[in-house]
Amino acid sequence: MTPSGKKTVRSRTRAQRLNLLLVGFSILLLSACLPASPPPPQPTDTLPPPTETPTPTIVWFPPTPTFTPFPTPELLPTENMRPGIGELIYADDFDQADAWSLSATSTGSVALGVDELTIAIGAVDTYLFSVRQDWLLTDFYLEITASPSLCQDMDEYGVLLRVSPAMDLYRFSLSCNGQVRLDRIYRGQASSPQPWMMSGAVPPGAPSTARLGVWAVGSELRFFVNDFYQFTVTDPLLTSGGVGVFARSTVDWPVTVNFSALRIFAVTPAGE
Repeated sequence: MTPSGKKTVRSRTRAQRLNLLLVGFSILLLSACLPASPPPPQPTDTLPPPTETPTPTIVWFPPTPTFTPFPTPELLPTENMRPGIGELIYADDFDQADAWSLSATSTGSVALGVDELTIAIGAVDTYLFSVRQDWLLTDFYLEITASPSLCQDMDEYGVLLRVSPAMDLYRFSLSCNGQVRLDRIYRGQASSPQPWMMSGAVPPGAPSTARLGVWAVGSELRFFVNDFYQFTVTDPLLTSGGVGVFARSTVDWPVTVNFSALRIFAVTPAGE
């Protein structure tokens, strides 16, 4: 290579080095002008407590209305409340199949057992009854034993009085929560000469047993449970008729009541 050629190569090498230095210097200047990157977040010593979400309260049942209890009447001695009771005129131990109206349906049955008549109900809001076919009573004193084996709350059972062929009647009811009342069915219309009242003598719930008593003379009717006086009703509409028994379900729960030891006594009105 000639001396002039060597000189040209050195000049190019110096120019390339100068260019590299200028590029590096430009990069340094640009880096100095850019904003500094924020430092990475440092971990904290403790985490903030989690926010508590309140758990909703489960309402399992609807509100129950406030129950206002009926006042319990004072139980009075009954010695002088059943005057004029005389001889026994009828005794029925429910051993005659043709004497009572019996039935069996999809909702329940009325059947005779051993010395008892049983009304069994398997449907809600069902009313079953049985009437003695051949008795016509005017003035009398009646006693019968009712023994519910399944019943609760306002399920009811009891005795029918002065039943006519048109099914006019009085209905003496005991509820399974310890109340009593008297209904009257007259010309197809029901009313309550004595509305529900606490008895003080009706055993609540089941199984239990109650001895029902009815003193009927003329238009005056007096009612008893387990020998304790309950109330008196004076009503002239029904003066004679037959007798029967009944049970009624009010809730979705079976009702079974056994009736036994029906006794009818003569009653002599005062002054005779």
